Amino acid sequence: MEVGRKIPISNFQPPISNLLWRQITIRTFILILAASAFILLAACSAPEAAIETPTVGATQPRATNTPRPTVQPVSPVPTSAPKPTETPRPKVLRVNGGALPETLDPQKASLVSEWAHLQMIYEGLTRFNENLEVIPAAAEKWEYNAAATELTLTLRKGLKYADGAPLTAPRFAYALKRNINPKTSGDHTALTDEIKGALDWRNARPDTKPDDLRKLESAVDANIQTLDAGGKPCKTGRDGYAQEDCLTLKLVFAQPAPHFHVVMGTWVAYPIKEENIGAAKDLWNTLKALSGNGPFVVKRIEPGVRVRFETNPNYWGDKAKTAIEFSYLADSAAAVQAYKKNDLDVVALASEDVEKIQADAEIVKQLASNPGACTFGVMFALDKEPFVDLRVRQAFALAIDRDAFVRDVLRGAGAPTLTWIPKGFPGFPADEKRWAFDAAAAKKALSESKYVSADKLPPVTLSFVDSPRTRARFEWLQKQWKQVLGVDAKMNPVDQNAYANLARDPKTAPQIYLQGWCAVYPDPQYWLSLYWKTGTIADRIKYSNKALDQILVEADAKADQKKRLELYARAHDLLMVDAPAAFIWNSVNAYLVKPWVKDYKSTPLNRWFPGDAIPTSVDIDQALLPK
Repeated sequence: MEVGRKIPISNFQPPISNLLWRQITIRTFILILAASAFILLAACSAPEAAIETPTVGATQPRATNTPRPTVQPVSPVPTSAPKPTETPRPKVLRVNGGALPETLDPQKASLVSEWAHLQMIYEGLTRFNENLEVIPAAAEKWEYNAAATELTLTLRKGLKYADGAPLTAPRFAYALKRNINPKTSGDHTALTDEIKGALDWRNARPDTKPDDLRKLESAVDANIQTLDAGGKPCKTGRDGYAQEDCLTLKLVFAQPAPHFHVVMGTWVAYPIKEENIGAAKDLWNTLKALSGNGPFVVKRIEPGVRVRFETNPNYWGDKAKTAIEFSYLADSAAAVQAYKKNDLDVVALASEDVEKIQADAEIVKQLASNPGACTFGVMFALDKEPFVDLRVRQAFALAIDRDAFVRDVLRGAGAPTLTWIPKGFPGFPADEKRWAFDAAAAKKALSESKYVSADKLPPVTLSFVDSPRTRARFEWLQKQWKQVLGVDAKMNPVDQNAYANLARDPKTAPQIYLQGWCAVYPDPQYWLSLYWKTGTIADRIKYSNKALDQILVEADAKADQKKRLELYARAHDLLMVDAPAAFIWNSVNAYLVKPWVKDYKSTPLNRWFPGDAIPTSVDIDQALLPK
C-alpha cells in the first residue's frame, strides 16, 4: 500500500472462494501499483508505505501554530510550607499524516488515512502486537475445529462502546454481514469470502429477485452464528445487541480457513453500530457521531485542519497515556517546517525529505525508521517475448543492483530485497539469495537463453505512467540493463488514460510492470495465495504454476501453523525458481519524532506515526517539553 494512495488489486474473478477478489480489487489493487500506471494505495496491492506522505486532491490547510501554555516562575517560599507545583503542560501527541480520509465507514474504508482514524476508535476481535503476532482483543479467545472449517470466538465479558452501550457478539455478526452484503460495496469485501455463502451473496447480480437475495442472505446468516452462555442462539435484532450473555460468535467456512482469526483483526470486522450508520451527513460529523469500542474517542474537530482523540473510559484494555491530535498538512515540506517550529511532534516523511534530513547533523538525530509492509519489483509479462524465456527473466533480475537502486533512486527511502514476503512478516525466507546482483551471471543467463545475446532480443519497451518519480525509476532500470546486458530498452512514458488503454488490450499491455503489494494482515496466505495463485493478481502477468497452486491450496487448509509455514516456504521457493518477477525493494516507514515522544512500539503496519498500531503505549515525557 502506498501511503495515501489506493492499493491495487486486479478485477479478476477467481475460481475458488477463498481468494479476496472482486472487491479487494479495484481501489485495493490501485494501491499496489505504486510505481506503475495504477499508482493509486491499501491492503492487497502496493503502497510505498509510510515513507510517502499521503496526499489528497482536497484543500490543503495551512499549518497553524498551537501555542503551548507557559510556566510562570514560582517565588521562593519557606521550607516549612508546601511548595506550589508548576502546572504541567497538556499531554498531547501532535501528528501529521497529510491525507484527509474519504470515508470513515469500517466496511468501506480502503485508504491508509481512513484506517489510521478507524483504528483509534475501533478494535477488532483480534489485533497484532509489535512482533506481528495475533493476540486477543475484543475476543478473549478463539478456537478452530479439527478441520479448520469452523471458528468460534469468545468475547470478553462487560465490553462496552464509548457511549456505554453493551458490546456483544451480534454487533460483530452485523459488521461481518454488512461487509458481505452487496449493497455495501466495500473495497475489501472479499476478505470475508471464506464464510460459507459469502461469495454467492456478495456476487449476486443487480437484477437478482428479492426472494432470491433473501435466500442468499439467509445462507450467510446460518454461518455467522451468535450464541449465549448456554450455547443457544441469541436473540435477534436490537434485542440481541442488548443480550449481555451473548458473547460467542461462531463462523462456518466453505473450506478450511485457519488464517481467519487474523482477518478478524482488520477493519472489516470493526463493530460499527447499526443505528449510527447514516446518522450524519458529512465526514466530520460522522467521525464525531461514531461510537466505537477502541482506546480513543473523538473530542474535538476542526474540519479539514485537526482532530483530537482522547482516552475512551469504557475501553476494556490499557488506557491511553496521552491525547492524540491528527493534523492535515498535505505538503510534506510544510509539515517538516511545522515540526521544526515545535508545532508537531511526529511527521511521516516523504522520500524526498529523507535525504535532506540525513544531511542535517542536528535534526537527523530525530529520524526514526522501521521496515514497512510493502514489496516492490519488476513484474515480467510471461505471455510476451522475450520474457516467456526463463533465462531471460533470470538475466534481467540478476542485472539489477538493488543497493544502488535504493541509494540512487529512492535516496535511502527503502530497503533492498530479494524476497516477496518482507522481513518481519511470518514466512519471510531469511536465507534467500537467488537473483542478487551479479553482472557475470546475468550475461551468462542471457547467453543460455534461446536468444543468446542482447542484439537478438525482440524490442523491449518500458511503458509507464509518466511522472517524475516513475520516470526516474524506469530510466535507472533502462540504464542498468544497457550497462550489464547490452539491452536497448525503449522508454514509452504515457498519461494515465493512455496507459489504462494500453494495459486493457492484451496486444499492447506492457512487457514489464513496476508494481508493489502491501500487507493488510500478517499471514503468508495473504502474500502468496492472494497474489500468485492461478486466477488471482498473477493473472495480470499470465503467471500460472499448477504445482504452486497445489502447495498453496494445501497450505491454506492446514490448521497446524508449523506445517502451514513449511508449505508456504516451499511455495515461495518455487516462486523464486520461476522468477516471474525481480523483487527490488521493501518500503520503509520513516518519521521525525521529537525526543519527548516515548514508549512507542513500531511495526511494519504503522500508518500515520510510529506506534499507531498500538497507540495506547505512546507517551509524552513532559519534563522534556520545551519551556
